[in-house]
Amino acid sequence: MALFFNRLIVSFLLLFQAGCSPKITDIGSKKSSSDKTKKVLLINGAGASFPYILYLKWFSEYRRLKPEVAINYQSIGSGGGIRQFLKGTLDFGATDVPVSEKDVKKKEREQILHIPTALGAVALTYNLDLKKGEVLRLEGKVLADIFQGKIKKWNHPSLQKLNENISLPDEPIITVYRADGSGTTAFFTEFLAQWSPEFLKKIGKGKSVQWPMGVGGKGNEGVVGLVNKMKGAMGYISASYAVVQKLPVARIKNQSGSFVSPMTKAIMSAAENAMKKNKDYLASMINPPGEESYPLSGFTYIILSRKMPERKGRILVEFLKWALNDGQGFSEALNFNPLPESVRQVARKKLSEVQFQ
Repeated sequence: MALFFNRLIVSFLLLFQAGCSPKITDIGSKKSSSDKTKKVLLINGAGASFPYILYLKWFSEYRRLKPEVAINYQSIGSGGGIRQFLKGTLDFGATDVPVSEKDVKKKEREQILHIPTALGAVALTYNLDLKKGEVLRLEGKVLADIFQGKIKKWNHPSLQKLNENISLPDEPIITVYRADGSGTTAFFTEFLAQWSPEFLKKIGKGKSVQWPMGVGGKGNEGVVGLVNKMKGAMGYISASYAVVQKLPVARIKNQSGSFVSPMTKAIMSAAENAMKKNKDYLASMINPPGEESYPLSGFTYIILSRKMPERKGRILVEFLKWALNDGQGFSEALNFNPLPESVRQVARKKLSEVQFQ
């Protein structure tokens, strides 16, 4: 008899838990009068790998504040995020470079809002046996020649001239690039194109280009994995990812002639000087003026439609308002740079343009 009652109690508890577990539903679902379950609104986004760590933190913290909202995000690269967003399979996309007329017709592009969320930078990481305290120095023209295959060895005179106090090895340079379409590649190729007309003519610039040599890796993790495996390798990655992984990064020569590391102060300096030159936050921040400016800096964006479904649209806009305010407080702890207040003000005005249907 005791066994019978024990089984009965266990069965009752299982049924009770099943009935009380949250149910994830689409926003279009209608609430039934007999449905006692708590419904969770699922919002789907995908795109840039650069802000992935920051976005995961934001979505987690926002879920604590709003348990009824779950935001799912896939790190597939800026190019993939734009494509999936334009296909209509996402509620929002994420990209390190604005949607261009190459991606979509001008009329359709005008229906897309870009909301800046954080400041980022591209870093050059390398696999060399340098002495403690030695940091590689690089500049745009030399980098363009390396990634074109014109400079093939580490002890090339052009590299040695930039690094007079470092004994560079007589070893081949193995270049590692992003195999997936990415904003990181767009930043990097624009920088190289500004320094080298030959690079612009032969290789071009954008989220994806045809590299004449080297090895491709998917995402920051793919590039870093290849660089770590191959002695003499060098690749370009998100600066925040480099900091988290404690990777060596080069100092890059800026417009003023200073060699600068991708640290918070230098990236903020780049943003402030770029905004002085051009008030549009969609304009390029590559190679801005300023002695302390890091030359490979830029904004990352969440993209959404100007017209959105009533409930889902309002919730996404409320989340983005939170991200532009309280969410910025999580940036520095994760090695990201918070947006200047002037940029946040413009972004808030943009959010007010969303129309709910």
